[in-house]
Amino acid sequence: MSDCLFCKIAAGEIPAEIIKKTDKFVAFTDISPQAPKHVLVIPTYHVASLNDAKDPDLLGKMLAFGRDLARELGIAERGYRVVVNTNPDGGQTVFHLHLHLLGGRVMKWPPG
Repeated sequence: MSDCLFCKIAAGEIPAEIIKKTDKFVAFTDISPQAPKHVLVIPTYHVASLNDAKDPDLLGKMLAFGRDLARELGIAERGYRVVVNTNPDGGQTVFHLHLHLLGGRVMKWPPG
């Protein structure tokens, strides 16, 4: 999608602090971190939200990518949180499917 911020990051048209990139996913630092480690993981092609995801394989691989990234970032042992906000009431502000990988501190419940 030509006007999607995350599509532009995935394409390298907008700078971001890229943590890891494959042909299917890009992980980059959140510009407004909510934890010492706060990384966004996006598919390299446009999917507007979790509601729009048609490929269960994509979703499984996206979670596995996040899990592996948590290990690489050194937050897997102590623990981390994965969040997928969906649509406005769910807190989604950029309408490109993404997961938030948060760690490096104790997470509280309920999250808000």
